[in-house]
Amino acid sequence: MGVKVSVIVNVHNPGDTADACIRSMLEQTLPADEYEVIVVDDGSTDGIAERLDTIAAVRDHVRVLHLPYTGSPSRGRNVGAAAATGEYVYFLDPGDRLERDALAHMYERAVETDADVLIGRLIRDWGPPMTAFERSTARADILRDRLLTLLLPQQLYRRAFLEEHDLGFSVPGGRLGEQAFVLRAYLQAKVIAVLAEHVCCHLGERPPAEEEPRAIVRELTALLDDIDAFVGEGRQRDRMYAYWLRYAVLRPLVTSKFADSSVDRGMHFRVVQDLMVRRFPERLDRHLPVQLRVVAAYARAGRLDQIVLMSNASRRAGLRADLTEVRWDAHVLVLGLSVEVMAGDGSPDRYRVDGDRLHWIPPRALDTRKLPEDVTDITDAVERARVELYVRHTETGIVHFLPLEQHVERVQDGRRRVRIRIKGETRLDITSAALGQPLRPGQWEVHVRMFSGANQARSRVSRPEGPLNCLGVLAQRPRMRLVVPCWSDNGELGLAIEPRSFSESIALVSPGVMVKQLDKHLYVVLPVPYVPPSGGPALELVLRGTGRRGREVSAPALVEAGVPGRIAGQLVAKVPVKRIMPGVEHLGPGGWLSSLRSSEGEFGLRFALEMRRGKVDVRPAAAVDPERRSPMGRDTALHRLGRRLPGARHLVRWARAGRHRYLTD
Repeated sequence: MGVKVSVIVNVHNPGDTADACIRSMLEQTLPADEYEVIVVDDGSTDGIAERLDTIAAVRDHVRVLHLPYTGSPSRGRNVGAAAATGEYVYFLDPGDRLERDALAHMYERAVETDADVLIGRLIRDWGPPMTAFERSTARADILRDRLLTLLLPQQLYRRAFLEEHDLGFSVPGGRLGEQAFVLRAYLQAKVIAVLAEHVCCHLGERPPAEEEPRAIVRELTALLDDIDAFVGEGRQRDRMYAYWLRYAVLRPLVTSKFADSSVDRGMHFRVVQDLMVRRFPERLDRHLPVQLRVVAAYARAGRLDQIVLMSNASRRAGLRADLTEVRWDAHVLVLGLSVEVMAGDGSPDRYRVDGDRLHWIPPRALDTRKLPEDVTDITDAVERARVELYVRHTETGIVHFLPLEQHVERVQDGRRRVRIRIKGETRLDITSAALGQPLRPGQWEVHVRMFSGANQARSRVSRPEGPLNCLGVLAQRPRMRLVVPCWSDNGELGLAIEPRSFSESIALVSPGVMVKQLDKHLYVVLPVPYVPPSGGPALELVLRGTGRRGREVSAPALVEAGVPGRIAGQLVAKVPVKRIMPGVEHLGPGGWLSSLRSSEGEFGLRFALEMRRGKVDVRPAAAVDPERRSPMGRDTALHRLGRRLPGARHLVRWARAGRHRYLTD
């Protein structure tokens, strides 16, 4: 049998960052005689060339091609594609990592759909989610299926298709040159398929590219020429043009880099002006969000000063997503949402009412006297406003979108002023939220994106007012698993599936703690998401002082069961309190970190106590001890690095699999 897939990766002095990529290519489940690995070395001097030659000497399906230094991966990819013998080729960057079964799944689906281009599910640790992977598609459309958001080389291409149409990367070629290659493949492919149910590739974070504006314009002009050659005049071409106007031309003008660079921005602005005159007529502006319509109007009028003011005024704009309801319907979590765009000063964005029309109100610093009325008109766009809700796995970065019923509300806010709010409800069924399959164990963040016509923004979903819902439920598929809604230290909603222990399930919801002082004692009451029939292991609340003496006070904890599926249980501990000259068994003045102790060990809780003048207050543990972070907190560069270390993910998985899960008792 011939070679099915050729994997091509270009490297230049990657150091150890390419280890995970190389290992992932060598550990594919596809038999070694059915795929080949072609590594193109772009003049590396860090020893990687010798290491690669050693690997190729002992593995027949690995080849290494050595090139003199060019500084661009484009030439290496072209050379690798020319040397490939596989039926399909797949391009990787040295910071990427393939799943073990990626090539087998992608090849099988490509043959099944007879695809010229197959896009296997991509995962990244930064940026917005990739909406094109909401579902698998055997016949994808560039606009309908949002393929313009997936202009990345990491896709499976039929080699005969590339040769037939003489498709290759422009040299030297920048980011736009890469995107132009993918777009040309999309435009000429008979079949483009999307594989969403299997994660295929984890994208590495690429270093920012410093490209000269004139070079960007040359590549963009060539890309637009390709669109003209394959797409006739009309709405489809206009929408493609508007995409590039938005992301490649106007967006860079409202970045902090452009606003802060007084030396280069004049030349950049003149280049953009000339390009807009030549290739982007005013009729395209109606496809833009309102802020970029204003930027386009200022650019056509030559008002660089107003664009800089616009960039500075809109830097801090964001999104507020509040929960209005959190409840369980059997094993389905029902979430009510209220979503609203916030202005740069932290207040809700307001809009001007003019008869039956609605207008965006630009920042006060802008000169709006010569702006046409239709530029700020958002009436039609508001009617199409929508919210997207999705969950993100904190360890792997996998994203799944959730169904959402929603409607737009206009909230009166003064004379001839309104706010735009979107309210919605989603039903999160963990047994089917992953494209019809159960969500995997671990912790999931809940995110929201809003497209309001005036703004586009994304945010984590914040806690509602009042007591937190800490009730856990048992899902029955694929096996009995505990599911717990939990909250970060910033009040952001998350979901924990299958906590590792009874103590961890309590720690996840410990921000819902309540305390009460009575008769020289402090009663600490913690929610318990689920109390097993056995009552769980015996627990002890441990409080450790943060002062130099490091005192420890402990008290037995009584666990009371709630009503399954309706009311969470609770844990109650009674701690002696003494303000003056406390004994070893007393809680005294100062800060105290909390934890739960059982026969299985000790587990840190996410709250601390602080006693001042005889009064005890509850504070987040991270405010007292920065090392004790929320398990549902934001991802960090260190976490992302750990996920990419060779073997680290497997070690973590084995360790967790060996842990005692209390639901299996």
